[in-house]
Amino acid sequence: MKKTYAVSAVGLLLAGLASVTPTFAQPEPGKQTPQSTEIWEPVPPIVTPGVYSGGTAGTTPPSDAVVLFDGKNVDKWVANKGYNPTNSTAPLQWVVRDGVLYSGKTSSAMTKQEFGDMQLHIEFQTPEKVEGNGQGRGNSGIFLQGRYEIQVLDNYENPTYVNGMVGSVYKQAIPLANPSRKPGEWQSYDIIYLAPHFNKAGLMIEPGYVTVLLNGVLVQNRAAIRGTTEYIGYPKVVAHGKGPLILQDHGNPVGFRNIWVREI
Repeated sequence: MKKTYAVSAVGLLLAGLASVTPTFAQPEPGKQTPQSTEIWEPVPPIVTPGVYSGGTAGTTPPSDAVVLFDGKNVDKWVANKGYNPTNSTAPLQWVVRDGVLYSGKTSSAMTKQEFGDMQLHIEFQTPEKVEGNGQGRGNSGIFLQGRYEIQVLDNYENPTYVNGMVGSVYKQAIPLANPSRKPGEWQSYDIIYLAPHFNKAGLMIEPGYVTVLLNGVLVQNRAAIRGTTEYIGYPKVVAHGKGPLILQDHGNPVGFRNIWVREI
């Protein structure tokens, strides 16, 4: 008796796909050479790196950096009321003294230039004379794209809520460590930031991500930013394009120097 076999529709479909799908065969091992896996283009651009110097807590700006503060003036900044970006053109009244930019109670400081994905280096100094405690001690902040705060705070032997301590994405991501230096000593942030993406309807289709080193120690490892960093309430998702950096005035005198950005 002749046997018959039932073939499913799925089987026929897979067989048909197999007949038209290209095959990517690897060269036989005996035919490979060192050159088989060499890639020559595109050639990465040459960047002259910064150097360590006695006047920095990190490196001087590399050759392709946008220098936002070089210790001389505030030409690349404006005064901004509050912590959200505005269209302000008001001159920044913060004091520059001995190569250091000091936060003032008149306003926050906002860059004239706007950024998306970036590498940011910034150095800060909380007051040597300790006054206050918790959030009232050496408090400031770095707002990426004017919306997402990386906390600046004197957390040397100064307890506070951990999602608001130095190295935190404020009220969102707790730092992995607390490598704070003593009050009055210079500290450095190196921040790699990838901006969020939104669709035409204004919905976030990919969050922002941030990697942060504080004094050379990893404190945020590609942390997802869920939205704005609110003091009260939960993050808000607001569609936006490029945005400025904002340095917060929180009523405490905090010094900043050696601020530069590499757009990536």
